[in-house]
Amino acid sequence: MKLLLLLPLAFCCLSLSRCEEILVPYDYSATIECLEIPYKPQYNGGIIVNPDMQNGSQGWSQFENAKVDFREFGGNKFVVATQRNQSSDSVSQKVYLEKGILYTFSAWLQVSTGKAPVSAVFKKNGEYKHAGSVVAESKCWSMLKGGLTVDESGPAELFVESEDTTVEIWVDSVSLQPFTQDEWNAHQEQSIDNSRKGPVRIRVVNNKGEKIPNASITIEQKRLGFPFGSAVAQNILGNQAYQNWFTQRFTVTTFENEMKWYSTESVRGIENYTVADAMLRFFNQHGIAVRGHNVVWDHPKYQSKWVTSLSRNDLYNAVKRRVFSVVSRYKGQLAGWDVVNENLHHSFFESKFGPNASNNIFAMAHAIDPSTTMFMNEFYTLEDPTDLKASPAKYLEKLRELQSIRVRGNIPLGIGLESHFSTPNIPYMRSALDTLGATGLPIWLTEIDVKAPSSDQAKYFEQVLREGHAHPHVKGMVTWTAYAPNCYHMCLTDGNFKNLPTGDVVDKLIREWGGLRSQTTEVTDADGFFEASLFHGDYDLNISHPLTNSSVSHNFTLTSDDSSLHTQPSTFVFRV
Repeated sequence: MKLLLLLPLAFCCLSLSRCEEILVPYDYSATIECLEIPYKPQYNGGIIVNPDMQNGSQGWSQFENAKVDFREFGGNKFVVATQRNQSSDSVSQKVYLEKGILYTFSAWLQVSTGKAPVSAVFKKNGEYKHAGSVVAESKCWSMLKGGLTVDESGPAELFVESEDTTVEIWVDSVSLQPFTQDEWNAHQEQSIDNSRKGPVRIRVVNNKGEKIPNASITIEQKRLGFPFGSAVAQNILGNQAYQNWFTQRFTVTTFENEMKWYSTESVRGIENYTVADAMLRFFNQHGIAVRGHNVVWDHPKYQSKWVTSLSRNDLYNAVKRRVFSVVSRYKGQLAGWDVVNENLHHSFFESKFGPNASNNIFAMAHAIDPSTTMFMNEFYTLEDPTDLKASPAKYLEKLRELQSIRVRGNIPLGIGLESHFSTPNIPYMRSALDTLGATGLPIWLTEIDVKAPSSDQAKYFEQVLREGHAHPHVKGMVTWTAYAPNCYHMCLTDGNFKNLPTGDVVDKLIREWGGLRSQTTEVTDADGFFEASLFHGDYDLNISHPLTNSSVSHNFTLTSDDSSLHTQPSTFVFRV
């Protein structure tokens, strides 16, 4: 009878629907080194047939006009697309994709000569869904990690492509793992428990050190431990309503324009930091950190006219003065510097000074402010898998250049991802964070907003914020939002500081993460202990004695460093 009862469960777990009782853990790992032998496929290949080519051609076929070979080298078997005349000439496998399922994809790729960007693509109903890309190399294997969702269920064909048709594309260790939305949410909760929360043990004793059971404990978080904020403009100065709304919610900010070169030196040789100084003073008074945005901007469109008119030598001297001026003025006061803004998509300074322009400017800034993290700040690295200029692989290439700069001490680098979304590809976003997180450098989502119809904007915004907050490698988030009508793509409030749906999302999540003065009341056990898992942050504590009706107030801070691997709770002893 027991065997008969188990059979339906086993059948359920083998079916496409999969059992919700068995959660497949998400694999946050990614490899950014080029290896002689590829690793085994993640999730044992997921729904990919013959993912490591051990069974010859099973599951794999020619795509477009490529010739397909199955080879072996050093005991490792792989498939090769050769004799390619167009980018999509490749090797492929047919799969069935389901609407509502989130797919994480990975593969190990190599090209026959040199280096070439290679993308993973799913052809479905004549449309092409890009899952990610990597810069593949010859003589070693590179890991591509990506992801996708689809708008409707149906058959699809997976293939890899490269604009460089002179190279063969070698493919091995392919994986396509499906997750339900419930599973995806469970991954987020698990990651939050590990990365954003910590176990706390509170003991209540009397003046003699004796335990007090049944003491009432009220815990109120007064400040989020995870840095979360919004960009602002100078219109926050003197606007009490705006100030009240902002300071109740956020712990970090970025000035939209007030620190930028065209704002502080609109006329050559005449600097004016009055507004930026006033804004920094205001936020310092309220304990709100400020990100430095930016030292210079690589976009030619956003240079002052006097800058673009300079000769090469005069421009070089002007850049040196700018870097010294702004970085020395705010040295040690900021949460990080966006140094050469958007230097993957744009190259104004490289066009003037050569390919090492960004490296030199980073080195200048670091020499002046050596303890502050220097960020590469870029868009579409998370948002768009078709943008190969700023793909995670291209971001890593530039990052490695910056890491190779020879200065006294290493430059403390940070990864700034702007996060200007339209329709988010959440599995791709997670995979890109996995890839960049393999560097070990701090990742910030620096300019989050969503350009979408009002019916979808708040929903998409919540998806992005949840994914960013839950990812173990993300260390802070700043939205690129203001109040109507002074917004870029998205507002959080109307002109009277009444929340719009996007603002309601912010408040809901802050409350969920323990903010906005959220309170919890509990009672100590028979030994005077109370244990809980709390979000990192600053807390106020009120303890009431059950017999004397006396009460005391305390405060404590819980940080990610307070417990070893989250196994031992942080213990606080309070007397009442």
